[in-house]
Order: sequence, then C-alpha cells, then structure tokens
Amino acid sequence: MKKLLISFLLVLVLTTPAAAKINIVATLPWIGSIANDLGKDKVKIKVLVKPSQDPHQIEAKPGMILAARNADLLMYNGLDLEIGFLPILIESSRNNRIQPGKSGNLDCSQFINAIEKLEAVDRSMGDVHPLGNPHYHLSARNMMLVARGMTQALAGTDPENASFYRANLASLEGRMQKKQSQWSKIPLRGRKYIAYHKFFEYPARDYGFQIVDYVEEKPGIPPSARHISKLIASAKRSGASGILTTAYHGKKEVHALAQKTGLRSIIVPHDVGSAAGINDWFALMDAVLKSLE
Repeated sequence: MKKLLISFLLVLVLTTPAAAKINIVATLPWIGSIANDLGKDKVKIKVLVKPSQDPHQIEAKPGMILAARNADLLMYNGLDLEIGFLPILIESSRNNRIQPGKSGNLDCSQFINAIEKLEAVDRSMGDVHPLGNPHYHLSARNMMLVARGMTQALAGTDPENASFYRANLASLEGRMQKKQSQWSKIPLRGRKYIAYHKFFEYPARDYGFQIVDYVEEKPGIPPSARHISKLIASAKRSGASGILTTAYHGKKEVHALAQKTGLRSIIVPHDVGSAAGINDWFALMDAVLKSLE
C-alpha cells in the first residue's frame, strides 16, 4: 500500500505542469537585464536587438514577429527609438495582449521625464526625436523609475507572484543606492567632452559633465568636411577631455578627429553585452563611468 501511494504521488508530480513563466519580449538588452533582475525564474525573456546593432536601423523580421505573437508583455524603450520596426512588429503579431493601450504593451519611457522635447520638427533638423531624447538608460535615476513601472506590469500580469516581484524590486533599489554612492564619487563634474551623437545627455545631467560640441552637424547625419574643419579649430579652445562615441556611432570620424586635435577618442559601451564582462545594467554603468573617468 505504501509503495502504491509513493508511486501515485511520483506520477502526480511528474505529470503536473510546471508553473508557466511570463513570456517577455524586450526590444533592447538593457530592458531585458532589468526585467530579469525583477522576474528571475518567473519570466522567460527574448531580446530582439543585439548589442552590436543600432536600434535606429532595425527592421522587423519573421522571428521577431513570432516572438511578439507569443508575448505576455512587450517592453520597449519608446520615444520613437524603435519606430523603424516596432509598429510593424506589433501589428503583424496579431497579439491582442501587446497592442497599444493594452496591459501587455509597456513603453518604458512613460515612467521617466524625457529631456529635449520638441514642439515642432522638420527634415532640415536631421534625425531628431520630438518626444524627447530616447537614450535615457544611462541614468540610475531613470532606471529606478522604469524598474518600478516594470514591477507593476509584472504584478498585474502575474498577481500570484506580485510579492516576489516587489521583493526583487526592493533588492534592486538597495543595490542601486550602494552603486549610486560609488558612482557619485567619480570625479566627472565640470569635465567637458565632444560627442559624436546625442547619446550622453542623461548621464551628463546626473554626474555634472558637459557636452560642448557634436561631431554630427545634425542628429543622424554624418558630418561634412566643413563641419569637421570647424571642430578641429574649436576643439582645443573648448577644453574638452576627449571625444565620446559608441561602437555604432561614427568611430571612423571620431578617431580621425582625435588624431587631428590631440584629444582622446573614447568608445563608451552603449548597452548590456556591448563589451566583455558587461552582463547586466549595473556592469554597463560601471563600464560607462569608468570610460569617462
């Protein structure tokens, strides 16, 4: 009888389905990293854009559409950063859960106060983002707001584990406070840099350094020879410590300008996974601020 009972319980355990994980589709690596910190083993995450790719240049692919079709939550950067592929992806998925206005559609930018909003734009201004600068992920202040918004979304999707997600949020907040204490001691306040693209405005605000000029004459448009000549003439007068860019923003132009001005060219990691050892958002910020230091 005892053996029969044990056999029955064993069969019951083996045939009972495991608790289903929340299927999360994240457009960018940093979004997947924060979602993983909050969801841990309760979530399954698919990141669409690779660290080596420029999200401005991505097109919707069949595999991405399939992932979106099965998503419980779609988490994205917003502020039109993914405008080239996200609307098509959402529409083609035919997944009612992630359509605009639905609980499974999570625009992470809704939780932050975007800078550089524009009331009116035209083509002469270059590749601008009227809703605000979309590169807000290099800001601890913004990431805490996003993490809280993600936690609400996870708890709403999976109410039974709401306390689990909130406990992970509390742990993340504690870690953030400790790292912020370290990061605030890095001597960046008052430093000046030239940047290739408008990518560093949020950390400049948070840590007190300045972007005094741009290699791009207009956002998204490579610099003209005339503009480069002006930069060479003004670079030394600017007091800049170096020229900032990322792996996919004009490295060739930045290196050439650095040689002509004597300034350092600084390739700043742009997202989780963009360099060896950058395995989560905290490691990304460590690497970013170290490169600036």
